[in-house]
Amino acid sequence: MREIQGLKLRHDLNPGDLGQVASLHGRLYAEEHDLAIGFEAYVMECLIEFFSQYDKNKDRVWILENESRIVGFLALMHRPNHTAQLRFLLLEKEYRGKGISNTLMQDWLDYYHSKGYRGAYLYTTSGQDPAMSLYEKYGFVKQSTIHSKYFNVPLLEILFRLKN
Repeated sequence: MREIQGLKLRHDLNPGDLGQVASLHGRLYAEEHDLAIGFEAYVMECLIEFFSQYDKNKDRVWILENESRIVGFLALMHRPNHTAQLRFLLLEKEYRGKGISNTLMQDWLDYYHSKGYRGAYLYTTSGQDPAMSLYEKYGFVKQSTIHSKYFNVPLLEILFRLKN
């Protein structure tokens, strides 16, 4: 098991992890973006999709823990045509600004390249400026946007693709 700035990093899913990740997303997005419980339910659905297709030879999770409590998460999800989707990047507030997200992104890209993926993408929404800067720093480019009203909040959904 590896450590990143005193946090334990693991790549295996354990019972209870998906619930903790959904709960963390729900709490942080309610606090930071005023999204209601519907967002947490959406994350749960996405985590179920991830787990139902999970292949340990193609997919990977980065789970950061402080004393057995998940404080950060990231996933690489395989998609058709040998592409990958970056999903669920999240870090508790107290751990932000310390370079941890940079380490996670570099690890994600290293794994992506080691598996020979031919393309990668991610979706995010307006208001995620620090995350978008991080994605751009690691080679993701804004491809398109669409206005939506998920969770009864007007959002600008943004598709980023990894430059080849």
